Amino acid sequence: GTQTVSANVQAPKYQVNVNTMEHLAAKTLELNAIGVANLSTDRPIVFEPYADSRTLGGFILIDKITNATVGAGMLHFSLRRAQNVHWQATDVSREFHAGLKNQQPCVLWFTGLSGAGKSTIANLVEKKLARMNRHTFLLDGDNVRHGLNKDLGFTDADRVENIRRVGEVAKLMTDAGLIVITAFISPFRSEREMVRQMMQPGEFVEIFIDTPLAEAEARDVKGLYKKARSGELKNFTGIDSPYEAPDDAEIRIDTTAMSAQEAADAIVAKLIP
Repeated sequence: GTQTVSANVQAPKYQVNVNTMEHLAAKTLELNAIGVANLSTDRPIVFEPYADSRTLGGFILIDKITNATVGAGMLHFSLRRAQNVHWQATDVSREFHAGLKNQQPCVLWFTGLSGAGKSTIANLVEKKLARMNRHTFLLDGDNVRHGLNKDLGFTDADRVENIRRVGEVAKLMTDAGLIVITAFISPFRSEREMVRQMMQPGEFVEIFIDTPLAEAEARDVKGLYKKARSGELKNFTGIDSPYEAPDDAEIRIDTTAMSAQEAADAIVAKLIP
């Protein structure tokens, strides 16, 4: 039957002139254009080359925001690296790593609007856990864009890739037995769910820092909302790019009803009763 996965489409290798079949250089494909590009999915899929099976070799691309069909294509072949890369077993297990640290690894995934207080509260939570001799690491949305994700912008596609990379890093850190704290806007439910599925059952704790847009904009510590309103800053979450609030987060923090310190206390109490 039909398979549905999240996919990233890379820049086209070339565009095809439908009249001459000539290969043309292209950075993007315009409406009704045809080209060849690599795409990656968030999990393995069953497929056959379109030349062998139209049923298993065809696909459509649907925009996650508008639900509109934005493209269609034919699968040709899988990249060789997907066939030649195998998982290397190691003798020191994730359970052993966790046992050395005497703790249960997990990911505390902070999500919310810019200016909601994610980084402030996440930092306080890490300090409290450190005082309790817990082994932690804080991945902050701004900080990872200085290195790991410095090549990404703020389009919807780049935001998805930003979260995918952070999710993979967080997974490796839980394998090392750490309590990982992340502070990212992470505006799309599907990408937060993607990261949840990467983790072991029960090790993903979604923490919704619930701050109304008006309140976050009133704070505007970095001046980003002002730039977004003036049109100087494009694709800004809450202004011209959507934020999808969690439906059922493990922890919800109402920043209009408690201080950052109180919020951190509540989170730690929930994590370590």
